[in-house]
Amino acid sequence: MTTKERVLALLEAHRGEHFSGAQLAASLGVSRNAVWKAVTELRAAGCRIDAATNRGYCYAAENDLLSVQGILPLLSETARPLAAHLQVFPELASTNQTAKELALAGAAHGTAVIAERQTQGRGRYMRSFCSPPGGLYISMILHPDRLNFAHITTVTALAGAAVCEAVEAVSGKKPGIKWVNDVFLDGKKICGILTEAVTDIESGTLGWLVLGIGINVTTRTEDFPPDLREIAGSVFGEDVPGSRNRLAAELLNRIPGCVPAPAEAEVIGRYRSRLMMLGRQVTVVQSDGTEYSAAALDIDEAGHLIVETAAGERRVLSSGEIRIRMQES
Repeated sequence: MTTKERVLALLEAHRGEHFSGAQLAASLGVSRNAVWKAVTELRAAGCRIDAATNRGYCYAAENDLLSVQGILPLLSETARPLAAHLQVFPELASTNQTAKELALAGAAHGTAVIAERQTQGRGRYMRSFCSPPGGLYISMILHPDRLNFAHITTVTALAGAAVCEAVEAVSGKKPGIKWVNDVFLDGKKICGILTEAVTDIESGTLGWLVLGIGINVTTRTEDFPPDLREIAGSVFGEDVPGSRNRLAAELLNRIPGCVPAPAEAEVIGRYRSRLMMLGRQVTVVQSDGTEYSAAALDIDEAGHLIVETAAGERRVLSSGEIRIRMQES
């Protein structure tokens, strides 16, 4: 680690406590000038580090800056090896794009890319994905042979369940999933998920996956564009110190980057238990734009939605073919 990263790790581990420059220098085995330079760089990156005469430096308790040093202590023992493949950036065009570049360069299974902000985030069908301040934008490289899932759609189901469980662990709130990849809380969308697959051209087999997750964590209503304020929400809607680092760790603890993946049936069961539309009427929008009303009955072992039309016909829907709108109860 660099001196800046080591200073941040020490201060992060002792939020609210004061350390003199001499104490930090002695603990880290560097000069006081190196400590001063590190603190200056951290402040420039957005860290609030207070300084008081005769008391020293203090990492303010209200900091919510995403960092490897803030996430690492919150990882479970089984997820701790992920720290070696974790990268956090102040801003990226797209975490999925950066992850794909790393995958092409041979990055390991479980490599995770996290950004404070995205300038060109994307969702399904190449739609723009709004990435306002206060969000958590994370993409993970996954190799299919390490997952042993018969259906690639299980990866999206795993992500949806993991997001719901992580949000509940951090906030105590219980989100739900709108099939196939949107997470809702209090009637508003707080998260989108995008799984992208790349096929090995020579062998024709699936080479790797990039799992992208964007969550509005402390985003305020006024931070959304006007046209999204009625439909987009966030977990907290206000600053909650440390919440994004904790949520990132909770996600990494649940997505199998360094431990065996859970059984496929278990994943589908966790996903099913969070689906919001089962037993309700939905509007199915087909690829040609035509629509029809149906009752959402269940999902199958691959996570496909099973619906029944007004005429009594049962259909199994693939997420790549259609979109779903929930109808008012």
